Amino acid sequence: MERATRSQTLAAAALTALSLLVGCETMRYEPAKATRTYPAHLPQERVAEVQVFNDGDAMLIVNATVESWSNIDIWLNQRYLKKVDALAAGQTLRIPLGEFWDVRGEGPFPGGLLRYFPPTPIRLVQIQTGPDAPLVGFKAIPTERELDQARLKKDA
Repeated sequence: MERATRSQTLAAAALTALSLLVGCETMRYEPAKATRTYPAHLPQERVAEVQVFNDGDAMLIVNATVESWSNIDIWLNQRYLKKVDALAAGQTLRIPLGEFWDVRGEGPFPGGLLRYFPPTPIRLVQIQTGPDAPLVGFKAIPTERELDQARLKKDA
């Protein structure tokens, strides 16, 4: 009986260690996926009535306008870039955060159950229609958790 308990304990310890190793992602880094730098020298022309939501491990873009864009670069937090073929009028587009990369080949942290770092918040989303074209801002909508944290800071 003692032998069965000991083997069960060892199996549980091994499973726990394995799950910790799988969940310990230190940095999303793939140099081959490096992009160009954020065009900080270009102005943001305007803010479009397009809303962006955090959908777990993805970004959800809701274009409820009559405006369409094609061949655009989507910038996340003035760092990460994702090229998109089109964002049509009335379209809702879901982009996994794992598809965004920066100039060093690093990506944002999408979150998830077994994560090492907290998920990268979606704070600033802008599009660009060409390398020298001005930026167009989208409206990033905070999550309920971010709103609760802001209220707690305000009350403290």
